[in-house]
This record gives sequence, structure tokens and C-alpha cells, in this order.
Amino acid sequence: MTEDKAALASGSILVVGGGISGLTTALEAAEVGYEVFLVEKNPYLGGRVAQLNQYFPKLCPPTCGLEINFRRIKDNPLIKVFTLAEVEKVDGTPGSYNVAIKINPRYVNENCTCCGECEKVCRTEIDSEFNFGMNKVKGAYLPCEMAFPARYVIDPQIIGTDDAKQCMQACKYDAVDLDMAAKTINLNVGAIVWSTGWEPYDATKIENLCFGKYPNIVTNMMVERLASPNGPTKGKILRPSDDKEPESIAFVQCAGSRDENHLPYCSYICCMASLKQTTYIREQYPNAKIYIFYIDVRAPGQRYEKFYKKIKEDENVFMIKGKVAEVSEDPGTKNITVVAENAVTGEKVRQPVEMVVLATGMQPTTAGLKLPADLKYNADGFIINDFEKGGMFAAGCANKPADVVSSNQNATGMALKAIQTLVRR
Repeated sequence: MTEDKAALASGSILVVGGGISGLTTALEAAEVGYEVFLVEKNPYLGGRVAQLNQYFPKLCPPTCGLEINFRRIKDNPLIKVFTLAEVEKVDGTPGSYNVAIKINPRYVNENCTCCGECEKVCRTEIDSEFNFGMNKVKGAYLPCEMAFPARYVIDPQIIGTDDAKQCMQACKYDAVDLDMAAKTINLNVGAIVWSTGWEPYDATKIENLCFGKYPNIVTNMMVERLASPNGPTKGKILRPSDDKEPESIAFVQCAGSRDENHLPYCSYICCMASLKQTTYIREQYPNAKIYIFYIDVRAPGQRYEKFYKKIKEDENVFMIKGKVAEVSEDPGTKNITVVAENAVTGEKVRQPVEMVVLATGMQPTTAGLKLPADLKYNADGFIINDFEKGGMFAAGCANKPADVVSSNQNATGMALKAIQTLVRR
């Protein structure tokens, strides 16, 4: 190694959040010679992308990109991954931060082969967080089909019960360790990239849309899980009340977005997500009628515009420009009537459908819970990048709403910003 290269390869970077932005940031920095610590609060990497059925606009499954990234992480000794981990405290200045990280117990060690014997003997069932509570999983579970690290988790709810003992006894590889406890480690890093991602806006707060009150009203992320081959219905989009194949579906755009009472901003991706999900439904049910209630359709860029035009030309897809005012349920059929005023014709529309999808917006995870570091936020909870100060940067949806492609591009830029912090030391 030359002297110049040796100088560039000093220092380390902390990446907080293991979604697509965090993975990209970590890989871009590590593959040019920097040590990276990747911290993720979930027991697996992949973030929201892992929950998708297909990427947009290529319409290929997320395994395409995630699998390659997981292989690159596994093969790169400069990346150290901590799952079930959270940053507790950050002290220091750009170029020299001391970070305390709490690692929560998984109760399963590296001996795990994913044989599933612990899951078989476990009797306790819990709501699947990965599938937004649409099905149950055992108290001993693999977080998702392509979980990385590929290792089971024993849910804290069953620790101290006979179920937990049964799981330990069933394991032939001494992988279940019920004595695991939370621990705190300290890291010294030169730069930090916060890729803490987003969460779907809580649709129960939008009272007039009755999510949680009527079973056949679901969110756009729930549809992603329903359409996924590894989802709760093995890829079949079925309405929750009776598992019927829906013959009519309404999409309610800007559910909570562009609304001063909820999310005052446009989340950028919701329109395209609904158009993408329309393709899922049309493939499964060629005769189904789809009604899309929108304020404005935002299809940024030539490829997205082309996709929008293709959907609009479908004779079974009806675009209605109008904000939905209310919904109601027929108690007998469980069908939903969507009420809106058509902004083009001025007439009141009352459209009965068998299922409703709320296109809820993206809210930063930092909206409700601020990070333990000296960061600035805008009024909506997104982290503001202070490039003049440097040292700490927000990538992807921690900084603003974005799709996968934009998040990757942004994360590459933040990896470079982090490297520049180290080089200037």
C-alpha cells in the first residue's frame, strides 16, 4: 500500500440504520478502504425495502438488490454489523466521536443454522410486526425469509416461560441462549451517517378514513405484504374480512399527506406506489375495477410518466380527481362506499368497492423520537444536513421522502461526505 492510500484508509465511520440507504453508505465507504460499523435496531438488515413485493420502476423483487448487498457485506471484513442495537449517546466533534451503543439480546447465538426446531416446539403466537399484524408468528421466529443475519430470534415475551425452555431443549446446536442480556459497547468513530429511515404514517389518526374500524380498509404497505410471495397470504391479494378475491378496489391518495392536521408535505412516492400496486391487482384479477381518487398525480421523470400513462389507458382503471371526504361500510357485505367530490365535473361521487387502500405517507422515524446526538430537524422531523459543521450526516429518508433509486444516490453522496470528514482530520 502506498503512503497516500494508507493515509486515506485511516479512521472509521458509524452508519445508523440498516435499510437500503444504510447498506449503500456502509458498502460505498468500506469498499474504498474504511472501517464501518453498521447499527440496526431490528434483528435483520434491509429495512422497509425488505417488506416490499417489488421495486419501482423495474418491478423486480427486493431480493435482487438486497441479496447482492448482503453478500458484499458478508465478504467485506471492514464492515461490522450490530443488529438489535441502538445508539444511546454521542459525544465528541467531527473526526472524533465517542458513541455508546446498546445491544439487546436475541437469545440466539451464531451457532444457529435456521433449522426451525425451536419454532416447531414453541406454542406462543405473537403478531407479525413484519406483516403489520396481518398474521401471527411463533415466539421463536426467523424475522423474514431472507433475513440477514440468517438467525432466529426468541421474542422477549416468552423469556422465563416453559416455551423458552422447550426452544432451548429442541436446539441441537446449543444456539438458544436464554441467559443473554443487554450490553453497551463504546465505539470511537470519525463520522456518523444517520440512515434511520421512515415509517408509514399512522392511518388510525385520519378519523374520516376509518382505518382500524372497517377491516377491508388497508394501507399501501399492507398491500405490499399481501402481494409478496412470502407474505401472510402467500402473494394473493385478498380482502381481510373474508379472504375474498376483490372485484373492485379504491385507492385513496394523499391519505394524511398534504394536510396541515397530519403530514403537510407530499411524500413523493405514494402516487407511484399506488400505480405499481395497481399492476399487482390487474395481474391477479384481470376483470377487477380499480378506482384511484387523487389530488394530483405526481410522476417525476420520463420513466414514471410513461408508466403512469400506461396505467391510465387501462379500461378497468378509473382516475377520479377528488379528495375523499368520508367512507362507510355496508354491515352485511362489508363493502366500503367511498365519497368524494369530483374536482373536474363538480359532482359528488359515491363509489362502492370491496376493498380500500390508503396511500399513507412517509414519516421519518425521528418525527416522534429524536436521536441522542447534536442534530437539527425541520418542522416535520427530517434531519437537516449541516455540511458546514460536518461530521454527522443524514442519508435517504432520514433527510427527506425518497424512492429507492434516489435513496441509493443520496447514500453514496453521504458516504463521500463522511469520508471527507476523516480525510480532513
